[in-house]
Amino acid sequence: MTRVLFLLIPMLFPISETLVAQTAKQKKPTIQERVIDIDFNKTSGKLNTMFNECVGAGRANEGLRADWQQQLAYVRKECGFRYIRMHGLLTDDMAVYTVDGKGNPVYNYMYIDVLVDFLQSIGMKPFVELGFMPSALASGQKTIFWWRGNVTPPKNYEKWGALVKDLTRHFTERYGAEEVKTWYFEVWNEPNLDGFWAGTQDDYFKLYTYSAKAIKSVNPSYRVGGPGTAGAAWEPEMIAYCHKNNVPIDFISTHAYGVKQGYLDEFGNSGTVLDKNPMSVSGDVLQSRREIASSPMPDLELHYTEWSASYTPADPIHDSYHEAAYVLQKLKQVGKAANSMSYWVFTDIFEEPGPRFTPFHGGFGMLNTQGINKPVFYAYQFLNRLGSIELVNSDSTSWVCRDSTGNIQVLAWDFTNTHPGDSVHNQQYYIRDLPSKPKGKLKINIGDVPDGTYALEIYKVGYHCNDAYSSYLAMGKPAQLNKQQVDQIKKQNDGSPLSREIITIQSKVAFSKELEIQENDVFFLNLIKL
Repeated sequence: MTRVLFLLIPMLFPISETLVAQTAKQKKPTIQERVIDIDFNKTSGKLNTMFNECVGAGRANEGLRADWQQQLAYVRKECGFRYIRMHGLLTDDMAVYTVDGKGNPVYNYMYIDVLVDFLQSIGMKPFVELGFMPSALASGQKTIFWWRGNVTPPKNYEKWGALVKDLTRHFTERYGAEEVKTWYFEVWNEPNLDGFWAGTQDDYFKLYTYSAKAIKSVNPSYRVGGPGTAGAAWEPEMIAYCHKNNVPIDFISTHAYGVKQGYLDEFGNSGTVLDKNPMSVSGDVLQSRREIASSPMPDLELHYTEWSASYTPADPIHDSYHEAAYVLQKLKQVGKAANSMSYWVFTDIFEEPGPRFTPFHGGFGMLNTQGINKPVFYAYQFLNRLGSIELVNSDSTSWVCRDSTGNIQVLAWDFTNTHPGDSVHNQQYYIRDLPSKPKGKLKINIGDVPDGTYALEIYKVGYHCNDAYSSYLAMGKPAQLNKQQVDQIKKQNDGSPLSREIITIQSKVAFSKELEIQENDVFFLNLIKL
């Protein structure tokens, strides 16, 4: 037995060595590699900039505040938004409509003029939302939000139509017909929700009819549309109604959010869950476009006048670095299906549930109340820095562009939905410190780049990188920020490039760059010809 055992031992050595080697090979982590291959000379046309056509704001009266105006001017400059849409243009705090002692209408546009004059001064246009109901014209007392927007139908539709006509006439006199032709007029907000409209669908169609005819009576070239619904509702019905009754309509508008349940939650008490469906939001947009295309009015424009990851201003995903990658993912998926995708909203100066008391509370804004840039701000800033010429690109999570002077821009990201599922609400999950996991290598190759000297700047948004909420967590989540703390968070997340280097390209050798990418990272590469 002893002799046999000794004979077996040498035979086992090569077997055991092989098994160990195989096990080690199996345990060695596989490095993922994502390659973006681009040819400088292969273009796919002009870049579609529907992403910054329009942006949202809470209500018109907030637009009279100095801090709101300062933030909008900054966002306009950095992100390039051309239109802005907001609620409450006709609500009592704008002092638009009352009646005299004999019950005759009295119109006043002083506050509206201040607001629109400011928009004009920074190169923006209003996407006019007609609502809510002035109390002197309202048929009831039902209101929504802390600021009490009246959501009841008019007690006299003729007087509503007269108000809309006079407002449109006033806009024409003050800003000129050629300017107002470039605006949009949207009738009401989310009339399919009881909270926003105390009437029926037929009542809304009646309101729309009076509004559209009033606007067109001033100038038939002015653009009017609706229904501005939640959840992509009433689109076929709206088109069918207008087509059958010969009611003017120039565009369809609606809204979509990326959480699984509900449409209205002012205070964030119900809890939200980020949808695991990879085509949430974008699937709605594509379906809306199909519905228009198959309708009797297939050439109508499509405007998503509100969208975001979540419909409540108390959802911490809005503050998270995940939101930046989420937004880019959805915009890329939408492609050319929408004429605009209006992110809701640009600032946390937003008082639907009343003034908020903490610096980061899950507000909708790209900036918090103190003007601190959230990660999603940088997503839109990067989009605005893309050149006007898009290059052919088979990668589904990036844009590569160039401009007329030969500069090249690459915007690439990873979106990974790390949400654990229905058992945990966003309000519990996204308030945590959420380290990102490695996703491997990102290789960017661009061939046929013209010879020359270039400055290469690399920017990033991700975990602990232009991630203001993480900086806030590291401070211990103070209920209030003093001036020094605000300045510190801004400095730590100021959007400066990660790196800057000078490179030389000769004989049209391909430009190549390799980066380590992690979950929900966003990279922007700017190759500037010197």
